[in-house]
Amino acid sequence: MSGLWLHGALTMGKVAAKLKVMPESPDVDLDALQERLESSLPEGAHIKGTQRDDVAFGLVALFPTVIVPDDAGGTEAVEEAFSGVEGVESVQVEEVGRI
Repeated sequence: MSGLWLHGALTMGKVAAKLKVMPESPDVDLDALQERLESSLPEGAHIKGTQRDDVAFGLVALFPTVIVPDDAGGTEAVEEAFSGVEGVESVQVEEVGRI
């Protein structure tokens, strides 16, 4: 059989991951933290949008939705990058899906 072609067989998709980023304290400037998160992203990844949610006692968590290429090995590189950002206490994956 010659000329067999499977549509989409060689193209890689993208992964959307919603992450929960907890700041170190309620005193952390969330706008500045969000900018530092965006600038820390590995190559090929970008933030699609960010939500904020009150946690407790004035502490607000950031929930960025990050888009990464499927061949990038998942969200580990993004999690590591975010964990190293000044003002971040913890990073946790909330949801992951292919797009």
